[in-house]
Amino acid sequence: MRHILTINAGSSSIKFALFEAGAELSECMRGEVEGLGATPRLHAARPGDKRIEQALAETEANDHASALGIVLEFLKNNIANIAIAGVGHRVVHGGADFSESIILDEQKVRALEQVNPLAPLHSPHNISGVRAAQRAFPEAPQVACFDTAFHRAHPWVSDTFALPRELYDQGIRRYGFHGLSYEYVTERLKEIAPRHAAGRVIVTHLGNGASMCAIRNGQSIDSTMGFTALDGLPMGTRCGQLDPGVVLHLMGKGMSAPEIQNLLYRRSGLKGLSGLSHDMRELEAAGTPQAQQAIEYFVHRIRRELGAMTAILSGLDALVFSGGIGENSSRIRDSVCRDFEWLGIEIDEKRNAAGETTVSSDRSPVQVFVIPTNEEKMIARHTAQLLTLPRRAAAAA
Repeated sequence: MRHILTINAGSSSIKFALFEAGAELSECMRGEVEGLGATPRLHAARPGDKRIEQALAETEANDHASALGIVLEFLKNNIANIAIAGVGHRVVHGGADFSESIILDEQKVRALEQVNPLAPLHSPHNISGVRAAQRAFPEAPQVACFDTAFHRAHPWVSDTFALPRELYDQGIRRYGFHGLSYEYVTERLKEIAPRHAAGRVIVTHLGNGASMCAIRNGQSIDSTMGFTALDGLPMGTRCGQLDPGVVLHLMGKGMSAPEIQNLLYRRSGLKGLSGLSHDMRELEAAGTPQAQQAIEYFVHRIRRELGAMTAILSGLDALVFSGGIGENSSRIRDSVCRDFEWLGIEIDEKRNAAGETTVSSDRSPVQVFVIPTNEEKMIARHTAQLLTLPRRAAAAA
């Protein structure tokens, strides 16, 4: 039995999922080793089964390599006849040169390491996960799946900044992120509502990271995120859209680049505005004025981008909520859609409260959907497709 392992390596965690490779991908297990180098623990679950929790000694998971060893041992103990045919990695930033998933070799890994400065809090850890997987599975092909790839066919006006043109040629442009999520949701929408999927769609990926994507006939034409994963909507701890003059002002006040980076990536967003938490569930339950203001700003920015993207699309046929907040917070969905009847959006309160797949009313010209994302399955699909290419080529010959 052949399996595909997917890895999403963060600064202090490794998320993983295991799929049985066949005519259709079948998920066997997914989980996470978190707290690397501190108080590590593993949690995992089979589809529809109860969650497995496993405490780890502090020295067991100091880095990505040791954490991946724990994952491998865990899978061997819980999945019969495991055989890793390929490992798919989420890589946040592909830069200007990588516009589709690729099978990695040393030259390509080194090229990706050159892109690390474009996503300093993501890409270095993604590459650490690749290096760890190469050591753990030396015979298995390693595949990089890029969050930027879904957006690489943007119109030029959606990709550029109003800076000297040579900077665009050097790679300073709008890349967009969360592409694996948008790609999966777009494919699901084709199954759920093919007529709407072929039209003008806005997908929201609302979670600790948050963005929106304007899609026409299944193709991304604009995104709220830009050169880095800081731009656009406010997020759990990231600032979102910001006047660059603020950064210049802070530099003038004596803040260093690392201090500003820490401020914008880790101390801002919902956490910074609320002074409480980056978790929307905690903010909704808190009831403090600051928590309410943080929620209101989050909703305000989504509504503003919704209007702007509708203008770019020259109308709207469907709105999709995805991501942890988009999938689970009926309050946020209601607040975003309220008073948008002039645009053709009308929410059905009962459907929304129940979290049904379609939460718009029967008379709403714009259909509103809730579609859970599955980035891991998208990574596994790309990996499986790439690993079958040599066999197809041989057969054709």
